Formats: sequence, structure tokens, C-alpha cells
Amino acid sequence: MKSLTIHNMDDEMANAIKELAEKSGLSQNKIIKKLLRKSLGLSEKRKPQQDFSEFCGLWTAAEEETFEEAISDFEHIDETMWA
Repeated sequence: MKSLTIHNMDDEMANAIKELAEKSGLSQNKIIKKLLRKSLGLSEKRKPQQDFSEFCGLWTAAEEETFEEAISDFEHIDETMWA
């Protein structure tokens, strides 16, 4: 497989790629490869299913943070309840 470096990418494009990656739960590298395949009219390669993410969905970093905050009370043990 080949590697490619993109020089002098403007902030607008870099931010758009970052946002797409965060929204989809994919790495920026995977997003760029998907965009290139689509723009070149190439079919998307399908790997054998290794997890259930396409059926269950993925969380963004913001959704994960919100969830962690919501369940933070469960991380504390009230010792008086166990006496």
C-alpha cells in the first residue's frame, strides 16, 4: 500500500475533515480515503465484519463525555449503605 502526504492544507478543509471524522466516529485517515474513493468513482472496499459498530452506532467524543458525566454518581460508593 502507498502512503500520501498532503502539504499546505487550508484550515477550512482540515476542520471539515476533522468534523466529519468526529461526527462519524472514524479516523481522519479513513474519512479522507472514503472521500477520495467517492470522488474518484471507486467502489468502497468492504472488510469482513469485525465488530457491531455499523449496527449499534458510534458515539462522538461529546456524547461520550455527556454519558460519563451522567453516570459519574455511580462511581462513588456510599460506605454508610454497607455498614
